[in-house]
Amino acid sequence: MTEQLVEDLVAGQADDWDLAGAVPEKVLRELGAAGLLCPEVPAGYGGRGATSRWAGEFTAALGAHCGSTRSVLTSQSMAAGMITRLGDRAQRAEHLPRLCAGTLAAVAFSEPGAGSDLSAITTEVRRDGDHVVVTGHKTWTTAARYADLVVVVGVEDDGGAAVVVPADAPGVSIRPVENPSGCRAAGHADVHLDHVRLPATAVLGGGGQPSRLLVTAALGYGRLSVAWGCVGILRACLAAASAHAASRGQFGVPLAEHQLVARHLAELLVAERTATLACEHASERLDAGSPDHVVAAVLAKNVAATAATRGASSAVQVLGSAAARDGHVVARAYRDAKLMEIIEGSTEICQLLLARHALSGGGTG
Repeated sequence: MTEQLVEDLVAGQADDWDLAGAVPEKVLRELGAAGLLCPEVPAGYGGRGATSRWAGEFTAALGAHCGSTRSVLTSQSMAAGMITRLGDRAQRAEHLPRLCAGTLAAVAFSEPGAGSDLSAITTEVRRDGDHVVVTGHKTWTTAARYADLVVVVGVEDDGGAAVVVPADAPGVSIRPVENPSGCRAAGHADVHLDHVRLPATAVLGGGGQPSRLLVTAALGYGRLSVAWGCVGILRACLAAASAHAASRGQFGVPLAEHQLVARHLAELLVAERTATLACEHASERLDAGSPDHVVAAVLAKNVAATAATRGASSAVQVLGSAAARDGHVVARAYRDAKLMEIIEGSTEICQLLLARHALSGGGTG
Protein backbone atom coordinates (compact mmCIF):
# COMPACT_ATOMS: atom_id res chain seq x y z
CA MET A 1 0.00 0.00 0.00
CA THR A 2 2.87 2.37 0.79
CA GLU A 3 4.57 1.68 -2.53
CA GLN A 4 1.29 2.09 -4.41
CA LEU A 5 0.57 5.41 -2.71
CA VAL A 6 3.97 6.78 -3.71
CA GLU A 7 3.50 5.49 -7.26
CA ASP A 8 0.07 7.12 -7.48
CA LEU A 9 1.05 10.47 -5.93
CA VAL A 10 4.69 11.04 -6.86
CA ALA A 11 5.99 8.82 -9.65
CA GLY A 12 6.50 10.67 -12.91
CA GLN A 13 5.61 14.05 -11.42
CA ALA A 14 8.94 15.32 -10.09
CA ASP A 15 10.19 16.99 -13.25
CA ASP A 16 7.01 19.05 -13.60
CA TRP A 17 7.13 20.01 -9.93
CA ASP A 18 10.80 20.94 -10.23
CA LEU A 19 10.07 23.24 -13.18
CA ALA A 20 7.06 24.76 -11.41
CA GLY A 21 8.99 25.17 -8.14
CA ALA A 22 6.29 23.56 -5.99
CA VAL A 23 4.87 20.21 -4.95
CA PRO A 24 1.05 20.27 -4.86
CA GLU A 25 0.05 20.75 -1.23
CA LYS A 26 -2.62 18.07 -1.63
CA VAL A 27 0.11 15.51 -2.34
CA LEU A 28 2.09 16.48 0.76
CA ARG A 29 -0.95 16.41 3.01
CA GLU A 30 -2.01 13.02 1.68
CA LEU A 31 1.46 11.59 2.33
CA GLY A 32 1.38 13.21 5.76
CA ALA A 33 -2.05 11.82 6.58
CA ALA A 34 -0.72 8.35 5.74
CA GLY A 35 2.04 8.87 8.34
CA LEU A 36 4.72 8.74 5.66
CA LEU A 37 6.34 12.14 6.24
CA CYS A 38 7.45 11.13 9.76
CA PRO A 39 7.16 7.32 9.81
CA GLU A 40 9.21 6.82 12.98
CA VAL A 41 6.65 8.52 15.24
CA PRO A 42 5.43 5.86 17.72
CA ALA A 43 2.10 4.19 17.05
CA GLY A 44 0.78 5.54 20.34
CA TYR A 45 0.82 9.01 18.80
CA GLY A 46 -0.77 7.90 15.55
CA GLY A 47 2.48 7.19 13.73
CA ARG A 48 3.77 4.08 12.00
CA GLY A 49 6.40 3.31 14.63
CA ALA A 50 8.84 2.47 11.86
CA THR A 51 12.45 1.54 12.47
CA SER A 52 15.18 3.82 11.19
CA ARG A 53 16.10 1.13 8.65
CA TRP A 54 12.54 0.98 7.25
CA ALA A 55 12.22 4.76 7.24
CA GLY A 56 15.59 5.03 5.50
CA GLU A 57 14.69 2.65 2.70
CA PHE A 58 11.40 4.49 2.22
CA THR A 59 13.27 7.80 2.16
CA ALA A 60 15.58 6.46 -0.54
CA ALA A 61 12.64 5.19 -2.58
CA LEU A 62 10.87 8.53 -2.34
CA GLY A 63 14.12 10.36 -3.08
CA ALA A 64 14.65 8.33 -6.24
CA HIS A 65 11.30 9.69 -7.46
CA CYS A 66 11.53 13.27 -6.19
CA GLY A 67 14.26 14.96 -4.16
CA SER A 68 12.00 17.88 -3.25
CA THR A 69 9.29 15.67 -1.74
CA ARG A 70 12.00 13.75 0.09
CA SER A 71 13.27 17.07 1.47
CA VAL A 72 9.82 17.80 2.90
CA LEU A 73 9.87 14.35 4.52
CA THR A 74 13.25 15.12 6.07
CA SER A 75 11.96 18.43 7.43
CA GLN A 76 8.78 16.89 8.85
CA SER A 77 10.71 14.04 10.44
CA MET A 78 13.19 16.46 12.00
CA ALA A 79 10.32 18.43 13.53
CA ALA A 80 8.70 15.25 14.84
CA GLY A 81 12.04 14.04 16.19
CA MET A 82 12.66 17.28 18.06
CA ILE A 83 9.18 17.21 19.59
CA THR A 84 9.65 13.57 20.58
CA ARG A 85 13.04 14.13 22.15
CA LEU A 86 12.68 17.60 23.66
CA GLY A 87 8.94 17.93 24.31
CA ASP A 88 7.13 16.98 27.48
CA ARG A 89 4.24 14.51 27.53
CA ALA A 90 1.59 17.16 26.86
CA GLN A 91 3.55 18.63 23.95
CA ARG A 92 4.07 15.22 22.36
CA ALA A 93 0.37 14.44 22.76
CA GLU A 94 -0.60 17.78 21.21
CA HIS A 95 1.68 17.88 18.19
CA LEU A 96 2.72 14.38 17.12
CA PRO A 97 -0.77 13.10 16.16
CA ARG A 98 -1.23 16.22 14.03
CA LEU A 99 2.04 15.60 12.18
CA CYS A 100 0.82 12.09 11.36
CA ALA A 101 -2.55 13.34 10.14
CA GLY A 102 -1.68 15.89 7.47
CA THR A 103 -0.32 18.89 9.38
CA LEU A 104 2.97 20.03 7.84
CA ALA A 105 6.01 21.24 9.76
CA ALA A 106 9.46 22.73 9.21
CA VAL A 107 12.54 23.32 11.37
CA ALA A 108 14.07 26.82 11.33
CA PHE A 109 17.72 26.49 12.23
CA SER A 110 20.06 28.43 9.92
CA GLU A 111 20.45 32.21 10.00
CA PRO A 112 22.26 34.72 7.76
CA GLY A 113 25.29 34.52 10.07
CA ALA A 114 24.82 31.05 11.56
CA GLY A 115 24.73 27.62 10.00
CA SER A 116 26.03 24.64 11.93
CA ASP A 117 27.44 26.94 14.64
CA LEU A 118 24.69 27.22 17.24
CA SER A 119 26.77 29.67 19.27
CA ALA A 120 26.28 32.22 16.48
CA ILE A 121 22.46 32.05 16.51
CA THR A 122 20.85 35.38 17.37
CA THR A 123 17.14 34.49 17.33
CA GLU A 124 15.92 35.44 20.80
CA VAL A 125 13.38 33.64 22.96
CA ARG A 126 12.44 36.03 25.76
CA ARG A 127 10.19 35.23 28.70
CA ASP A 128 7.29 37.58 29.45
CA GLY A 129 5.22 36.19 32.29
CA ASP A 130 3.42 33.07 31.09
CA HIS A 131 4.34 33.89 27.49
CA VAL A 132 7.48 34.01 25.36
CA VAL A 133 8.40 36.49 22.64
CA VAL A 134 10.41 35.20 19.69
CA THR A 135 12.40 37.58 17.49
CA GLY A 136 14.82 36.66 14.71
CA HIS A 137 15.49 35.84 11.07
CA LYS A 138 15.90 32.29 9.77
CA THR A 139 17.12 31.44 6.27
CA TRP A 140 16.75 28.50 3.91
CA THR A 141 14.13 26.78 6.02
CA THR A 142 13.12 23.70 4.04
CA ALA A 143 9.36 23.17 3.65
CA ALA A 144 8.53 26.46 5.40
CA ARG A 145 6.49 27.48 2.36
CA TYR A 146 4.08 24.62 3.10
CA ALA A 147 4.33 24.51 6.89
CA ASP A 148 1.53 24.92 9.40
CA LEU A 149 4.07 24.76 12.24
CA VAL A 150 7.71 25.87 12.39
CA VAL A 151 10.03 24.58 15.12
CA VAL A 152 12.30 27.58 15.68
CA VAL A 153 15.70 27.12 17.33
CA GLY A 154 16.81 30.15 19.34
CA VAL A 155 18.68 31.32 22.42
CA GLU A 156 17.17 31.97 25.81
CA ASP A 157 19.34 33.54 28.51
CA ASP A 158 22.40 31.27 28.69
CA GLY A 159 20.83 28.26 27.05
CA GLY A 160 19.02 27.19 23.92
CA ALA A 161 15.34 26.79 23.19
CA ALA A 162 13.16 25.22 20.52
CA VAL A 163 9.74 26.81 20.08
CA VAL A 164 6.76 25.46 18.12
CA VAL A 165 5.51 28.49 16.20
CA PRO A 166 2.25 28.45 14.18
CA ALA A 167 3.05 29.73 10.70
CA ASP A 168 0.03 32.03 10.82
CA ALA A 169 0.88 33.59 14.20
CA PRO A 170 1.03 37.40 14.23
CA GLY A 171 4.57 38.58 13.49
CA VAL A 172 5.53 35.53 11.39
CA SER A 173 6.49 36.24 7.79
CA ILE A 174 7.49 33.43 5.42
CA ARG A 175 9.20 34.50 2.19
CA PRO A 176 10.02 31.78 -0.38
CA VAL A 177 13.57 31.54 -1.70
CA GLU A 178 13.35 32.38 -5.38
CA ASN A 179 14.83 29.97 -7.94
CA PRO A 180 16.98 27.74 -5.71
CA SER A 181 19.53 25.70 -7.64
CA GLY A 182 18.50 22.37 -6.10
CA CYS A 183 15.37 20.76 -4.69
CA ARG A 184 13.45 23.60 -6.29
CA ALA A 185 10.05 22.38 -5.11
CA ALA A 186 11.04 21.72 -1.47
CA GLY A 187 9.50 24.98 -0.23
CA HIS A 188 12.72 26.67 0.92
CA ALA A 189 11.92 29.98 2.59
CA ASP A 190 13.23 32.66 4.90
CA VAL A 191 11.29 32.97 8.14
CA HIS A 192 11.08 36.37 9.81
CA LEU A 193 9.89 36.50 13.41
CA ASP A 194 8.93 39.98 14.58
CA HIS A 195 8.16 39.86 18.31
CA VAL A 196 6.02 36.75 17.96
CA ARG A 197 4.15 36.31 21.23
CA LEU A 198 3.22 32.74 22.21
CA PRO A 199 2.21 30.84 25.35
CA ALA A 200 5.23 29.58 27.30
CA THR A 201 3.97 26.05 26.62
CA ALA A 202 5.16 26.50 23.03
CA VAL A 203 8.76 26.07 24.24
CA LEU A 204 9.67 22.39 23.99
CA GLY A 205 10.54 20.91 27.36
CA GLY A 206 10.39 24.32 28.99
CA GLY A 207 13.60 25.53 27.30
CA GLY A 208 17.07 25.93 28.73
CA GLN A 209 18.52 22.94 26.86
CA PRO A 210 22.26 22.70 26.28
CA SER A 211 23.28 23.72 22.76
CA ARG A 212 24.78 20.27 22.15
CA LEU A 213 21.40 18.63 22.78
CA LEU A 214 19.66 20.98 20.35
CA VAL A 215 22.25 20.25 17.67
CA THR A 216 21.82 16.51 18.14
CA ALA A 217 18.03 16.72 18.16
CA ALA A 218 17.85 19.04 15.16
CA LEU A 219 20.56 17.64 12.94
CA GLY A 220 20.97 13.99 13.96
CA TYR A 221 17.90 12.72 12.16
CA GLY A 222 18.26 15.24 9.35
CA ARG A 223 21.76 14.05 8.44
CA LEU A 224 20.70 10.42 8.23
CA SER A 225 17.57 11.27 6.25
CA VAL A 226 19.60 13.33 3.76
CA ALA A 227 22.06 10.43 3.45
CA TRP A 228 19.26 8.01 2.58
CA GLY A 229 17.91 10.59 0.14
CA CYS A 230 21.31 10.58 -1.57
CA VAL A 231 21.02 6.82 -1.93
CA GLY A 232 17.81 7.51 -3.83
CA ILE A 233 19.60 10.02 -6.06
CA LEU A 234 22.29 7.46 -6.86
CA ARG A 235 19.74 4.76 -7.65
CA ALA A 236 17.88 7.08 -10.02
CA CYS A 237 21.12 8.08 -11.75
CA LEU A 238 22.30 4.49 -12.04
CA ALA A 239 19.00 3.38 -13.58
CA ALA A 240 18.91 6.28 -16.06
CA ALA A 241 22.57 5.99 -17.09
CA SER A 242 22.39 2.20 -17.49
CA ALA A 243 19.24 2.36 -19.60
CA HIS A 244 20.72 5.06 -21.82
CA ALA A 245 24.06 3.29 -22.25
CA ALA A 246 22.33 0.03 -23.16
CA SER A 247 19.98 1.56 -25.71
CA ARG A 248 22.09 4.29 -27.33
CA GLY A 249 24.35 3.21 -30.20
CA GLN A 250 27.72 4.80 -30.90
CA PHE A 251 30.20 3.69 -33.60
CA GLY A 252 28.10 0.64 -34.37
CA VAL A 253 27.86 -0.77 -30.83
CA PRO A 254 25.84 0.06 -27.70
CA LEU A 255 27.33 2.90 -25.69
CA ALA A 256 27.76 0.56 -22.73
CA GLU A 257 30.30 -1.53 -24.66
CA HIS A 258 32.75 1.36 -24.75
CA GLN A 259 35.07 0.73 -21.83
CA LEU A 260 35.29 4.34 -20.63
CA VAL A 261 31.49 4.52 -20.47
CA ALA A 262 31.35 1.17 -18.69
CA ARG A 263 33.75 2.62 -16.12
CA HIS A 264 31.20 5.35 -15.29
CA LEU A 265 28.50 2.73 -14.77
CA ALA A 266 30.77 0.66 -12.54
CA GLU A 267 31.65 3.70 -10.45
CA LEU A 268 27.96 4.59 -10.11
CA LEU A 269 27.19 1.08 -8.89
CA VAL A 270 30.04 1.20 -6.37
CA ALA A 271 28.87 4.62 -5.15
CA GLU A 272 25.28 3.42 -4.67
CA ARG A 273 26.35 0.28 -2.82
CA THR A 274 28.85 2.14 -0.62
CA ALA A 275 26.32 4.83 0.31
CA THR A 276 23.65 2.21 1.00
CA LEU A 277 25.93 0.23 3.31
CA ALA A 278 26.93 3.38 5.22
CA CYS A 279 23.25 4.30 5.68
CA GLU A 280 22.26 0.79 6.69
CA HIS A 281 25.01 0.79 9.31
CA ALA A 282 23.90 4.17 10.72
CA SER A 283 20.24 3.13 10.87
CA GLU A 284 21.10 -0.16 12.54
CA ARG A 285 23.14 1.69 15.19
CA LEU A 286 20.20 4.03 15.80
CA ASP A 287 17.70 1.18 16.01
CA ALA A 288 19.99 -0.60 18.46
CA GLY A 289 20.17 2.49 20.68
CA SER A 290 23.94 2.59 20.35
CA PRO A 291 25.63 5.79 21.54
CA ASP A 292 27.74 5.86 18.38
CA HIS A 293 24.68 6.38 16.16
CA VAL A 294 25.46 10.12 16.00
CA VAL A 295 28.91 9.70 14.43
CA ALA A 296 27.55 6.89 12.23
CA ALA A 297 24.97 9.34 10.86
CA VAL A 298 27.67 11.94 10.18
CA LEU A 299 29.72 9.29 8.39
CA ALA A 300 26.72 8.18 6.31
CA LYS A 301 25.87 11.75 5.37
CA ASN A 302 29.44 12.52 4.32
CA VAL A 303 29.81 9.32 2.30
CA ALA A 304 26.40 9.46 0.63
CA ALA A 305 26.37 13.18 -0.20
CA THR A 306 29.83 13.19 -1.77
CA ALA A 307 29.03 9.97 -3.63
CA ALA A 308 25.76 11.42 -4.94
CA THR A 309 27.54 14.52 -6.24
CA ARG A 310 30.17 12.47 -8.06
CA GLY A 311 27.62 9.91 -9.23
CA ALA A 312 25.24 12.49 -10.65
CA SER A 313 28.15 14.07 -12.51
CA SER A 314 29.06 10.68 -14.00
CA ALA A 315 25.46 10.13 -15.04
CA VAL A 316 25.43 13.47 -16.85
CA GLN A 317 28.62 12.44 -18.64
CA VAL A 318 27.05 9.18 -19.81
CA LEU A 319 23.81 10.76 -21.00
CA GLY A 320 25.49 13.79 -22.55
CA SER A 321 23.10 16.32 -24.07
CA ALA A 322 20.09 14.25 -23.00
CA ALA A 323 20.78 15.30 -19.41
CA ALA A 324 21.66 18.89 -20.23
CA ARG A 325 18.15 20.29 -19.99
CA ASP A 326 15.68 20.80 -17.19
CA GLY A 327 12.99 18.18 -17.04
CA HIS A 328 15.35 15.19 -17.05
CA VAL A 329 15.84 13.07 -13.94
CA VAL A 330 19.64 13.24 -14.19
CA ALA A 331 19.70 17.01 -14.69
CA ARG A 332 17.57 17.36 -11.58
CA ALA A 333 19.74 14.89 -9.66
CA TYR A 334 22.88 16.82 -10.63
CA ARG A 335 21.51 20.02 -9.08
CA ASP A 336 19.91 18.33 -6.07
CA ALA A 337 22.98 16.28 -5.17
CA LYS A 338 25.25 19.29 -4.77
CA LEU A 339 22.81 20.87 -2.34
CA MET A 340 23.01 17.69 -0.25
CA GLU A 341 26.69 18.45 0.39
CA ILE A 342 25.66 21.70 2.06
CA ILE A 343 22.50 21.12 4.07
CA GLU A 344 22.37 19.56 7.56
CA GLY A 345 26.08 20.21 8.01
CA SER A 346 28.33 20.78 5.01
CA THR A 347 30.82 18.19 3.82
CA GLU A 348 33.58 20.20 5.51
CA ILE A 349 31.70 20.23 8.83
CA CYS A 350 31.14 16.47 8.59
CA GLN A 351 34.84 15.92 7.89
CA LEU A 352 35.83 18.03 10.89
CA LEU A 353 33.47 16.04 13.12
CA LEU A 354 34.83 12.75 11.79
CA ALA A 355 38.42 13.90 12.27
CA ARG A 356 37.64 14.91 15.84
CA HIS A 357 36.10 11.51 16.44
CA ALA A 358 39.15 9.78 14.98
CA LEU A 359 41.46 11.77 17.24
CA SER A 360 39.41 10.74 20.26
CA GLY A 361 40.08 7.09 19.45
CA GLY A 362 36.42 6.35 18.84
CA GLY A 363 34.87 3.87 16.42
CA THR A 364 31.52 3.40 14.73
CA GLY A 365 30.72 -0.11 15.85
